[in-house]
Amino acid sequence: MKLGLNIDHAATLRNARGVNYPKLEDAARVALGMGAESIVVHLHGDRRHVKDADVEILCKKFPERIHLECAATAEMEKTALKFKPASVCLVPEFEGERTTRGGLKLNTQNFAKITKITKNLHKKNIAVSLFIDALPDDVRVAKKTGADIVELCTAKYSEAKNKKECSEILEDLAVCSILARELGLKVHAGHGLDYSNAAAVAALDGIECLNIGFSVIAKSIFVGLAGAVLEMLEITRGK
Repeated sequence: MKLGLNIDHAATLRNARGVNYPKLEDAARVALGMGAESIVVHLHGDRRHVKDADVEILCKKFPERIHLECAATAEMEKTALKFKPASVCLVPEFEGERTTRGGLKLNTQNFAKITKITKNLHKKNIAVSLFIDALPDDVRVAKKTGADIVELCTAKYSEAKNKKECSEILEDLAVCSILARELGLKVHAGHGLDYSNAAAVAALDGIECLNIGFSVIAKSIFVGLAGAVLEMLEITRGK
């Protein structure tokens, strides 16, 4: 099981004080050194934490390891083509949201837009992931866009109120993971995963990478980033 470490909230801490540290490249270096597969950053339209300059620096210093999350807009497409991360995950984004709340709505209008953006990113050898809900129809539509990866949204799983609900959502994730692999897509999962709930998702067939951020950065306050990354890796790899 691979770990994509989202370091957005290292930028949140930096921005709170208006200084130039902690530096995101330092966080990336520690995480990769401890065994994280990739570094995830979400460039929001309002630049609430990660800035364009952060993406530029990270892509230059770790050219094969940066996974950029962004909205499916012309502005973000232009930014991705400029900085050339290894991969881009297209996510829904709404004004005023605290965090991403669910997967992309793959209706007719969005399908055409996402397909076009995917083709343009592929021309620069940038892999494309779509952040989707665990619905078989969404997996099938994602395949038709030409995307390389689907990231299954685990928000509902992480917010499940009881074991029954949790089990039902895990089954949906499992079905969609297997379907995606059968269609030739790589499968990631993420959103709201932490030290208490990530193991069950990691155990599902077909999922090869978990993208996790806030819980690791939060734990790093107490044990350091290296220790927090290592503990998450041990949990997701069943050690």
